[in-house]
Amino acid sequence: MSCTDLLGQPQSTDVLVVGGGIVGVCTALYLRRMGVEVTLVEKDRLASGSSHGNAGLLVPSHSVPLAEPAAIRQGLRWMFNPASPFYIKPRLDRELASWLWRFWRAATPQRVHQVIPVLRDLHLSSRSLYADLTEEGLDFGYAKRGRVLLCETEQGFADACQEAEEVGEAGLLTERLDPAACREHLGGLDCQVVGGVYYPDDGHLEPAQCVAAIGKTARDEGATIIEGAEVLDWRFDGQRISDVWTTRGQFKPREVVIATGSWTPALTAALGLAVPIQPAKGYSVTIEAPTDTPQVPFMLTEARVGVTPLPGPDGTRRVRFAGTLELAGMDFSINQRRVDALTASVPRYLPSWKPQDFIVEEVWRGLRPCTPDGLPLLGRPQRWQNLVLAAGHAMIGISLGAVTGQKAAQLVTGATTEPHDLRLLDPDRFG
Repeated sequence: MSCTDLLGQPQSTDVLVVGGGIVGVCTALYLRRMGVEVTLVEKDRLASGSSHGNAGLLVPSHSVPLAEPAAIRQGLRWMFNPASPFYIKPRLDRELASWLWRFWRAATPQRVHQVIPVLRDLHLSSRSLYADLTEEGLDFGYAKRGRVLLCETEQGFADACQEAEEVGEAGLLTERLDPAACREHLGGLDCQVVGGVYYPDDGHLEPAQCVAAIGKTARDEGATIIEGAEVLDWRFDGQRISDVWTTRGQFKPREVVIATGSWTPALTAALGLAVPIQPAKGYSVTIEAPTDTPQVPFMLTEARVGVTPLPGPDGTRRVRFAGTLELAGMDFSINQRRVDALTASVPRYLPSWKPQDFIVEEVWRGLRPCTPDGLPLLGRPQRWQNLVLAAGHAMIGISLGAVTGQKAAQLVTGATTEPHDLRLLDPDRFG
């Protein structure tokens, strides 16, 4: 008995979007607003992957790509320490070795200088799109209050200031802070720091609420969203994908968008595509907000821990600590040592915040899809005439989610993607 026999008559759709994270739901929404019939399939439920428990940051300040010279220097110190912000689980893995080699090749000053304007423009456009959705009445805790980097060491402060100079030269606003200014920006919160940097262009939101709100809006505007629909197989007609079988039926799409994050390499292997995405496990711990929680997100710079104030249910407030980068493959286990490291670093910067007093609401881990050069894959692979890839956003998936969805919709319909130049995001750039 064939898949067709088991799953009944195929369902036709203009566009089939695979993946129900932030990129997938934004793609579905913008396609509907362009008058396109769209069906989104998600193997689990919306926001069940890395779009759920991340820091929720909108960060034009992160226009320096993940692959950059400082990452090489710091990574060599951290990579085999299981409690460090960056950890590589020792294993024999040819694809990981190839990825690390490409990462090293991409981490040059020349490449960083080339990439910063591209990421800057995408981040700023995406933040504006989230602001527009908020103006429409969608509620997901969006705020543009900037972000503060707190530095406990002179070296950490010097490194933060150097990076601020790089993004400042690209036109982003930055402000160097002394300890008193750090406290002022954080509403008087006691900070044990030597200085900091303020990025007024940054913002934040509640990521799971954001995906849910955009998904509901897309559905209300006519998109079909099917959860629990895992892709099982593909059928082809020349250089076109003609049929897609899922656990919830067979689809005959005119176009396909794959926005499946860390699951993209396995899903696209049957399409003959070798997608160099490594899943990088990140953790977050969400607690009830201490009474002196500021409204502005901040970063414990040397510890690589982001701290985000978030809305909770019934008007309550929460704080999320998020961080770590763990290259361990498709591993969903929770390493308690790494979880503890997130909160253990807090009193070094904030003496009044003691981990033993935290009321923990959730411990979360997710797999962030990392490409070797720190840039997402966004475009049409030459091998397929009706496929758009939109994946590989690493730690900036929420920040770039809205604009990625908009650009993916434009690529599908043949509309211009201006003013954005997507050539550096070409999904075929790795060969």
